[in-house]
Amino acid sequence: MLKRYLLAPGPTPVPPEVLLSMAMPIIHHRAPDFLPILDSAKKGLQWLFQTKNDVLILSSTGTGGMVGAVNNFFNPGEKVLVLNGGKFGERWTKICQAYGLKVDELMVEWGYAVNPADVEAALKKDPDIKAVFVQATETSTGVYHDIERLGKVIKKYENTLFIVDAISALAAQDLRTDEWGVDVMIGGSQKGLMLPPGLAFVSVSEKAWKNNGLSKMPRFYFNFKKERENLAKNQTNFTSAVTLIIGLNEAIRMLQKEGLENVFKRHATLAHATREAAKAMGLGIYSKESPSNSVTAIEAPQGIDGQQIYKMLREKYGITGAGGQDKAKGKIFRLAHLGYADIFDVITGIAALEMVLKELGYALKLGTGVAKAQEILMQ
Repeated sequence: MLKRYLLAPGPTPVPPEVLLSMAMPIIHHRAPDFLPILDSAKKGLQWLFQTKNDVLILSSTGTGGMVGAVNNFFNPGEKVLVLNGGKFGERWTKICQAYGLKVDELMVEWGYAVNPADVEAALKKDPDIKAVFVQATETSTGVYHDIERLGKVIKKYENTLFIVDAISALAAQDLRTDEWGVDVMIGGSQKGLMLPPGLAFVSVSEKAWKNNGLSKMPRFYFNFKKERENLAKNQTNFTSAVTLIIGLNEAIRMLQKEGLENVFKRHATLAHATREAAKAMGLGIYSKESPSNSVTAIEAPQGIDGQQIYKMLREKYGITGAGGQDKAKGKIFRLAHLGYADIFDVITGIAALEMVLKELGYALKLGTGVAKAQEILMQ
């Protein structure tokens, strides 16, 4: 028997409490007994997003929220700036182009965070830019982009929206939507919120709603205006993902019991232990600055294929992490510490990694990384 451990940056493990809550008999999404469930969910999301804005609940993956963040606030031909530092920054570009926006890309070297000064220079150069799109955590590289500093820059431009993909950062990083001037923030269920895939969440500022009234882009399913109107009545525009929303309430209840600051601290500690354990084993960290609390991208040793490490972890030891993508494929592998994760997820992942590297011929004293992780986690 091979026991499975899920250490991928999404989907992430689902707690038993959440699974049990979703096992209750299905109820109708337009019935009166569903209304307080959705009311509780929308208030809980406001708490997590740290916002007074409406947080829309969409039955989709996080990418659906990204699509809605494009086709609800702009008109074809308008200019936007995409901060592209990895595969998911690239996704912003593809979505914007699919809806006829003119995209300026600020290319960021993989493994590095965007420089807010470069964003300010781009906005000064072209006052017609209608929005800045960025990831909070670029999952493909394990880098966190400084949303607070970026928000301070973009706030100065009253005609420019600040749109953040926080799908893999939500709950792992302290993201203060209102305080930092984020106009549109997107989250997803299968990451820090400890749920199966299938829900996207989008907070929308009043500044962004004004743009919504001017947008002529085609939309049907991802129609934020109709979603907002229904949310006011504790409904969704189309059929609600009833079971997932019930699970969402339980997941938020668990996070609230832990406390928001403690949730952030737990993720930061697990991430720190993972990085330091990898370094103790002689491995490099791919994110050269501003590493994420959600996932650690680790460089494969010279002469060893990162994809081989990822596959052996999964096939021989039951540890599902993630490989590298695009230009990083074969060069890195990734271990997440996101959502329903604790100290023994890190220790288990590091122990298995040591065993894999030893089998692949890497010179390593077993226990080196585990000891370093234990040292940090015991503090």
